[in-house]
Amino acid sequence: MENLKDTCRIAVVQGSPVMFDKDQCVDKALTLLRECAANGAELVVFPELFIPGYPYGMTFGFTVGSRKADGRLDWKQYYDNSITAAGPEMQRIIEAARELGVYVSIGYSERDTVTATLYNSNMMIAPDGTAMNHRKLKPTGSERVVWGDAERDFFPVMPTPWGPMGNLICWESYMPLARVALYQKGVTIYISPNTNDNKEWQDTIRHIAIEGHCYFVNCDMYFTRDMYPETAGAAAEIAALPEIVCRGGSSVIDPYGHAVTETLWDCEGILYADLDMQKVPASRMEHDVCGHYARPDVLELRVREG
Repeated sequence: MENLKDTCRIAVVQGSPVMFDKDQCVDKALTLLRECAANGAELVVFPELFIPGYPYGMTFGFTVGSRKADGRLDWKQYYDNSITAAGPEMQRIIEAARELGVYVSIGYSERDTVTATLYNSNMMIAPDGTAMNHRKLKPTGSERVVWGDAERDFFPVMPTPWGPMGNLICWESYMPLARVALYQKGVTIYISPNTNDNKEWQDTIRHIAIEGHCYFVNCDMYFTRDMYPETAGAAAEIAALPEIVCRGGSSVIDPYGHAVTETLWDCEGILYADLDMQKVPASRMEHDVCGHYARPDVLELRVREG
């Protein structure tokens, strides 16, 4: 492992997207980036699908064997507010990262430039403008109505002064081999942009931090029922949702499984922490999951890089 910079000042943004409005989402992201940088953040992390929001509770008119016309209209509204990986909206964020001299991780609904397929994606951006895109390997459950399986852009790892940084989106972290694919690349910072506010997830994030002996960045979002826009056919579905649709629960966990920050519930907010990066190599003395605690002669993972 290369020598690591001693500390990383991180900002974890538990933000509410401006639902289904890509331009206002980008504007809000830039405002929050500037706030975080003004408070000394070197790495700023946003939740899953911050652009243009997570359409929790919506079926888009899908039932087995049929699709409703108004559901197609709702999907098209979401499609129109998804963005491309190299489009003008993402370029604004990349330029802000360069201007502010910060690393950024941001979740967004990616619109493919050739097909009409959407992908649940996350972009990591370096201060020099380098950008690495990750598409969620397998959308979870009925997310598959909205987003496709990644056919490329998976498992990117970005070099940083604090070691290799990677991300898996929400329930991708329940794919053991996907975790190992990151561990094999030596990640010291494991980012999890997600929309997962159930209590069991709080156990998962500690397990993964210990398993990989890395910092686990749990970045959830907060949003409420009244934040949804008007839709063509989902009014009844939205009305049936609880007042707080996603409670958040963001935090940072150290390589020993201990909380570095508070766990933020039921509000928007930004968590700041100074990560002691020397804990990463120190924690691996007894357990280095792809090093001395591995048996490559018995167990081997082969990954098709995308």
